[in-house]
Amino acid sequence: MQARFMFIAALAGFLGVTMGAFGAHAFKPMLSEHYMDIYKTAVSYQMWHALLLALIAVLPPHKWLCWAGWSLVAGIVLFSGSLYLLTLFDIGWLGMITPLGGLALLLGWGLLALVAFQYQRN
Repeated sequence: MQARFMFIAALAGFLGVTMGAFGAHAFKPMLSEHYMDIYKTAVSYQMWHALLLALIAVLPPHKWLCWAGWSLVAGIVLFSGSLYLLTLFDIGWLGMITPLGGLALLLGWGLLALVAFQYQRN
């Protein structure tokens, strides 16, 4: 599972840098200041959570880490993905999906905290 999470983390990081570059150069003239701020939030969250996923990939195996990793993957796709689509295609209803991604990210962090607590006890 660790190799899979490291691959997904690397892919998410690669795509995050790519989306950041497109945002800074290609999309900047197309997006309003408001949408550019939202777009930057999507890139930022994607990058931070790609790093967290890479951390999970190198930690000792634990069943809750697996759940945390998949929760982060879902969160990146739902949170950042919905914000990218919202800003680039002006699809307003996607704003309702974004909080689900946020909840998935929070679940990932919470599960990581649970694992850290269990490691500390052992």
